[in-house]
Amino acid sequence: MRRLRSELASLSSSRATVIVTGESGSGKEVVARALHALSTRSQRPYVAFNCAAVPRDLFEGQLFGYRRGAYTGAATDHPGVIRAAHGGTLFLDEIGELPLEVQPKLLRFLENGEVFPLGEMRPVEVDVRVVAATHRDLGQLVREGRFREDLYYRLQVVPVRVPPLRERREDVVALARHFVRQLTPEGMEPPQLGPDAIAALMSHPWPGNVRELRNVIERSMAYGPFPAVLGAEQMRIAG
Repeated sequence: MRRLRSELASLSSSRATVIVTGESGSGKEVVARALHALSTRSQRPYVAFNCAAVPRDLFEGQLFGYRRGAYTGAATDHPGVIRAAHGGTLFLDEIGELPLEVQPKLLRFLENGEVFPLGEMRPVEVDVRVVAATHRDLGQLVREGRFREDLYYRLQVVPVRVPPLRERREDVVALARHFVRQLTPEGMEPPQLGPDAIAALMSHPWPGNVRELRNVIERSMAYGPFPAVLGAEQMRIAG
């Protein structure tokens, strides 16, 4: 992870598109936020857009914006998330879920920095650094005809892989202690991790990665009062 942070620091001054890959829960958005925080754009907007969470018929308008009256129900102008991120960073999560019909417009934006809001006849220039993320195999989606090959290569300018937690077990206890401190109410002393808790943390396969680890710690601290030492029993991951 230190090597990854060093890589992000070296990319911070660039405007190049970054594609972050890794399993679900491994911390891809944390990487995107870190890249933004380390960049010269850190004082400008950071806007996250989950491509898997928007209905297909609303996707284009939410991404590129629209003018009032562009379609039924468009009662006001909407800038879209790309223009909302002007000067800063746009994080496109789950880019593999991007509808095929929208992909040419995103490719055009990535190539020339212009968007065409729905109902607008002229392009709008936008200065945005794009960071995309996916847990899908985009190459496989290209072969299946579900993702444009030209967009695939345009996104692959700088690939960054976030390793799953099972490949960086030396991080498990450090992350657990971080979450304990983070979740301890202000003014209280954070509990320590007992030897049995550490053993359980290190032996668990963590299929849900960092997200699962945080959930385990949060669950163990959901009931008070906190013990001075958290054991495996509180974490419910023993065995």
